Amino acid sequence: MEEMQPKIGKYALNFGLLLGLVSVVFNVMLFSVDMHYEQTPAIQIIGISILFALVFIGITQFRKANGGYLKLGEALKLGTGIAVVGAVIGLIYYFLLTNVIEPGFMDKASEFAKVKAFENNPKLTQEQWDQGMEMQKKFAWIAYPFILIFQALIGLIAGLVAGLIFKKDKPAY
Repeated sequence: MEEMQPKIGKYALNFGLLLGLVSVVFNVMLFSVDMHYEQTPAIQIIGISILFALVFIGITQFRKANGGYLKLGEALKLGTGIAVVGAVIGLIYYFLLTNVIEPGFMDKASEFAKVKAFENNPKLTQEQWDQGMEMQKKFAWIAYPFILIFQALIGLIAGLVAGLIFKKDKPAY
């Protein structure tokens, strides 16, 4: 009798939903302490670490359910799937944050960015800043697909790393 192989889609969906939930909780924590405007390297590293951790956990659970076996291709699919599902949840939260929870979010975030930009580049003029902001407003919609693609790539990389670590092929006999 042949064993039922676990479904990659099921694991990607479950761990992707968990990734989205953990990411939203992290972002709500940032919101509650008024740090959601800042995108410091520490905050970005924590976000990517959460993604890597949940991809690794999802892949190890899949391997366990698959009798201890894992192909590299399965790990790549799982990593990408988990990241994409998590990104969709994150984008829904971001949309709600910027349009419902705090409609002035983009203006406040721009003010934070403006202060940092002028600190980092004293030669920057107000006119140059205004031109950049107008251009950014025209192309603000592109952030959503870019975030989705970026998360998918990070998930692919996490899946590759986990796949190389946990890969174990079934014996040929």
